Amino acid sequence: MHSHDIKAWTPTHAFNDGNPTAERRMRWVLAITLSMMAIEIVGGWWFNSMALLADGWHMSSHALAIGLSAVAYAAARRLRHDHRFTFGTWKIEVLGGFASAIFLFGIAVYMGVESVIRLMNPRPIEFMDAAAIAALGLIVNVVCAWIIGGAHHGHSHGLEHDHDHAPHDHDHHHHKDLNLRSVYMHILADAATSVFAILALLGGKFFGWSWLDPVMGIGGGILIAVWAVNLVRETSRVLLDCEMDRPIVGEIKAAIASLPPSGDTRIADLHVWRVGRDRYACIVSVVTDDASLTPTQVKSLLNEHEELAHVTAEVNLCPEHAYR
Repeated sequence: MHSHDIKAWTPTHAFNDGNPTAERRMRWVLAITLSMMAIEIVGGWWFNSMALLADGWHMSSHALAIGLSAVAYAAARRLRHDHRFTFGTWKIEVLGGFASAIFLFGIAVYMGVESVIRLMNPRPIEFMDAAAIAALGLIVNVVCAWIIGGAHHGHSHGLEHDHDHAPHDHDHHHHKDLNLRSVYMHILADAATSVFAILALLGGKFFGWSWLDPVMGIGGGILIAVWAVNLVRETSRVLLDCEMDRPIVGEIKAAIASLPPSGDTRIADLHVWRVGRDRYACIVSVVTDDASLTPTQVKSLLNEHEELAHVTAEVNLCPEHAYR
């Protein structure tokens, strides 16, 4: 075999194409978020609004989380050909999403605690001035959501929900970009707290419901905590390789079962895990009494499934009675 033939057989571990549109737009969102964060924190302190101050500090954690997500994209892109990463660098992006979710949950706790303190020890609030800043924050969140939405449309189904499909329906088209989704959740959380702040401040101004400001802070904290827990669950599933209930596993089993009945062939061991948003690695060990079956045949059969980026096959020849 010539040297160029050997190179052609050398596998690549760069299973993920990245999301350059999201990476670029995320930097824009980070700059906007930092600017609005400073305005809300100063405004909340100056006008004595807990809802507005909480929104500002909440946005500060978002700025950090968005920054982490941007760094995760850059690291995954720059290290994608680093041989130390056995199955590529896509999980750096997922790790960024996980870190963002933890920050999101921490902010929810902070908002709840501070709101309870303000509920027990109310302070006078400059309602209309604080409401104007909260409205500006809401506009900023809408702009940021539009920017991230552009990244979503530029990367097919980046924020869509996962769906399970029948075999050969190729569920990989519906996998999420969890790093992008984490930033989107932060923006939605910001928008929600801005809406709560506006409602609370208007209620305090026109109906004298000063208690509504901290109560809205508590409500916003609960909503954000729910979002954070769901995002932690999704990212943890990927980081811990909890993928054996995916449709592709059933497709692999069906493929092995479809082998010509020249012998009794069964799966002895199977491992499937994700190495990209829509790509999987697979290790399969089969036992058979068909002496003609080879690992190359098994790999060729499974390679028909385009979502399988890396397949390792092992064939063990056994007498029929040894595994029945």
